[in-house]
Amino acid sequence: MKVVVQRALDASVEVDKKVIGEIKKGLMLLVGFTEGDNKETIIKMINKIINLRIFDDENGVMNRSLLDTKGSILSISQFTLYADTRKGRRPSYLNALRGEEATKLYDEFNKLLRDNNIKVETGQFGADMKVRFTNDGPVTIILDSEDYK
Repeated sequence: MKVVVQRALDASVEVDKKVIGEIKKGLMLLVGFTEGDNKETIIKMINKIINLRIFDDENGVMNRSLLDTKGSILSISQFTLYADTRKGRRPSYLNALRGEEATKLYDEFNKLLRDNNIKVETGQFGADMKVRFTNDGPVTIILDSEDYK
């Protein structure tokens, strides 16, 4: 599982020119799954994401988490996080988990985030989405579950 975590002042996603998800201050997440990912993987990644101390405290030091700030999340499925660009010029996506399995894990990921009393907005799995956000900082962190095994 890979997640690109971006601290956001605001974020939105639209499908067919209609906004389907929108947050104010919080995190914009790009989320991708691969073979072998499961609920245990998701739980570890969620724990890391919601406790990352990447929000400023009263002294302007990144010392507060999403939980501390009561921020929201815009979660976007992103199979292209598993692009393999080692050969040629067209990325291969063979390492990205396919369709039904990835959808189930993505839905579970968002459900478990909500179970932590976090407001979660989402895109639409498999849709052509237009994502807009204002990166605050900018702060962008890349998480890979392989790093935590």
